[in-house]
Amino acid sequence: MEISLLIIAAVICAYLVKGMCGFANTIVFTSILSFQNDNVNITPVDLLIGIPSNILLAIRERASVKLRIWLPLAILVLIGCVPGIFLLKFGDAVFLKILLGIAITGIGMEMLLREFQTKKRKPSQALLLIIGVVSGFISGLFGIGALLAAYMGQTTDTTDSFRGNLCMVLLTDNLFRFALYLATGIITPNVVRNAAILFPFMLIGLGAGMLLSKVMDEKIMKIVVIVMLIISGLSLIAANVV
Repeated sequence: MEISLLIIAAVICAYLVKGMCGFANTIVFTSILSFQNDNVNITPVDLLIGIPSNILLAIRERASVKLRIWLPLAILVLIGCVPGIFLLKFGDAVFLKILLGIAITGIGMEMLLREFQTKKRKPSQALLLIIGVVSGFISGLFGIGALLAAYMGQTTDTTDSFRGNLCMVLLTDNLFRFALYLATGIITPNVVRNAAILFPFMLIGLGAGMLLSKVMDEKIMKIVVIVMLIISGLSLIAANVV
């Protein structure tokens, strides 16, 4: 994957969303680039620039981070992550793009429905188990943690708590995947070079997003992002099925 203006724009857009919402950077980044690149080339680059962003957000929201909230999910994510990583390494590129499109569309629709729910439901332990393992599989394959965000939104009461605890789960997943990607050869010198070039643009997007999060209506912002993700997912499915 060679660095282009499209990739730079994708990084800025992705981490603008990350700064505002605390998640969805990987979905935005992957959705934009999957039309022209294979996921095995996209996911490790996003991982390397995503680790510092999760560290920065976790530090910023450290007062709201609770071990009892993020640790159980983090453990389940690691369990599901391993098979996802090996499918990323050896899976068919077209099949993975279709699977990604389905994942993005499904997650986006769930998130959209959740935004219009007026009553907050108490999540069950069974739901925790399913979401944790499935999220780990999707994260290992694509680096996407949006399903975790769907669950975290039901277990935290404030935006600060949501961002801080979610970033701790994502950071745990990031470090685990970094080790496995390195061991399986998914991270290459070219991936490291690309991530280093894109790192300043990640900081620009993340900083702008954090500033915008203080002045924008959070609900409207989330709905716009979610609708864009659903459209991207459907487009990705159509482009690879036809």
